[in-house]
Amino acid sequence: MDNYQLAVNTLRVLSTEAIDKAKSGHPGLPLGAADVAFTLFDEFLTFNPKDPKFDNRDRFVLSGGHGSMLLYSLLHLFGYKVSIDDIKNFRQLGSITPGHPEYGVTPGVEISTGPLGQGIANAVGMAIAEQRLAAQFNRDGFPVSDHYTYALCGEGDLMEGIGYEASSLAGALKLNKLIVFYDCNKITIEGSIDGVFDDDIVMRQKALKWNVIEIDGNDHNQIRRAIKKAKAQTEKPTMIICRTVIGYGSPLAGSAKVHGSPLGAENLQKLKDNLGWTYPPFEYPNEIRPLLNKAINRGKKAQKEWKAMFAAYKEKYPELAEKYAVWMRNDHQDVKEALSKLDFSTAVATRNSGSMAINAVASVVENLFGGSADLTPSNLTKLEGRGYFSKNDRSGSNIQFGIREHAMGAVVNGIIAHGGLTAYCSTFFVFSDYMKNAVRLAALMKLPAIYVFTHDSIGVGEDGPTHQPVEQLIALRSIPGMVVYRPCDTMETAAAWYSALNSDHPTAICLTRQKVEPHCKDMDLALKGAYVVSDSVKSTPDAVIIATGSEVDVSISAKKLLEKENIDVRVVSMPSMEIFEKQTAKYRESVIPSKVKARVCVEAASPYSWYKYAGDHGTIVAMNGFGVSAKYQQLFEKFGFTAENIAENVKKSLDSLK
Repeated sequence: MDNYQLAVNTLRVLSTEAIDKAKSGHPGLPLGAADVAFTLFDEFLTFNPKDPKFDNRDRFVLSGGHGSMLLYSLLHLFGYKVSIDDIKNFRQLGSITPGHPEYGVTPGVEISTGPLGQGIANAVGMAIAEQRLAAQFNRDGFPVSDHYTYALCGEGDLMEGIGYEASSLAGALKLNKLIVFYDCNKITIEGSIDGVFDDDIVMRQKALKWNVIEIDGNDHNQIRRAIKKAKAQTEKPTMIICRTVIGYGSPLAGSAKVHGSPLGAENLQKLKDNLGWTYPPFEYPNEIRPLLNKAINRGKKAQKEWKAMFAAYKEKYPELAEKYAVWMRNDHQDVKEALSKLDFSTAVATRNSGSMAINAVASVVENLFGGSADLTPSNLTKLEGRGYFSKNDRSGSNIQFGIREHAMGAVVNGIIAHGGLTAYCSTFFVFSDYMKNAVRLAALMKLPAIYVFTHDSIGVGEDGPTHQPVEQLIALRSIPGMVVYRPCDTMETAAAWYSALNSDHPTAICLTRQKVEPHCKDMDLALKGAYVVSDSVKSTPDAVIIATGSEVDVSISAKKLLEKENIDVRVVSMPSMEIFEKQTAKYRESVIPSKVKARVCVEAASPYSWYKYAGDHGTIVAMNGFGVSAKYQQLFEKFGFTAENIAENVKKSLDSLK
């Protein structure tokens, strides 16, 4: 056995030993795809384990994240800070080798994967980011951004709709520096894909404008030739279809039984016998070290050459070099001044406020990059004068994602994880459901993705309940680490953008279709998540009305009605519950005094977010079902979002205290 095959088998054995020790994991993919993965890392991938965040490294995404032990074994062998003890602690509490790859946990893991299909779309985002940065900064003889994005996927990734959406977008954009390996073993958890997934993937990917290469995934020469051909392709992304055997080398090879269960002691030993493996557990031969070091040194040399090139670039193009540093740093403290110049005095829909805010931001944040799922004229998220990123022009800042919400969210995650760009995306709020998995993963990874969701309530009106978001606010608020802003006017919208740009978490900005009156007078107050927008006469009010978005205006009208009955009410605008909860107890008490038990919470969405604030004697004016198709004014009256009904609820809350 030559050292190359010995190294590949080291991957197989280390991975299966760790899975067996954990008594949990997925050995099928690591055994079947080891040849492909090792060939890529050893001969082609540009990386430096001593500097895993080297700007111009190639990116590798394990879309089939259940095969994480393959990646951890690769990272260990190729010199990343993943020790043999980390390998032994696979899936254990506190380890850096969790069940699925997690961004920010394991050195060398580019993005969190596991939910199938997400990784392919993440890789598309990374490939887009590389091209956008190249268009901005590359000059003749100075390839500042010049690297490849690789992904390894399986049948499950391609069955998921997001895999199709992402592939379609990549083909349309001609992302030729994206290379996807399809680990084609024709097995899923339930068994053979025959009769379940009979797609002609060759024809499918070709129809999506991809270059397609078919190989034996265990033939190193075929793997090498395929990667070289893929890198030579200048017009299309490439899918390399690797015919493999799940669980290769084990007694369970070719069976669904090897997909997601440890081999067990007996089968593990048979695997070792079949591979001619005679080393003690978690040990491997020193003979493979020169092979590994060669790849490591190749990456170190590439980084050294890149640094030398960039030093010369800095001499010749000092302004561009400084701008590159700014883009990579992503510091947005200076946006507040630009946002403070907006017109805060006019009654407009907050989606219009959002348009003003995003373009004010773009005037000082040059690396702002994003777009909408075919709804830019409605979402109003176009960056004026900044062009479109396309197959013919990589310099644009606007992206046409097409009607691909599933992929859009994951693509944005990939763009942000790549580095160098501030990314956002947009759609109607009701369609945020399509993006939920990507939004959740952004929160898990602490990626500062920005989501602009317009048409935020039953205020959508005539389009009816299929397009009127009701439960979406609570769905987003329930995600740990997610921040949701539902601003009442332009000032609060500006605050939402400032907050989103200076955060370490994703932010959803939910905006109205209908006009709202201006009420917020201080952006800093809006940045506290909640504040007194219209105060009572007495220091301790009789009652408190808490509202968000378009319902702030009607709540202030209710306060005026109650004044005529000598009921002294404070109105609190709460654009962001999550931000408000981060304030000091003293501040929160100053806004919503605990001694004031008469409270009414108002939001044209599900009531479930509000019980904490309503308390035992409060009431909630909200949606307890779906809306209907009618003019939004009629809907607000029908469902009780009127000054009169809110005032009656205040009196009801006060009566409950008697």
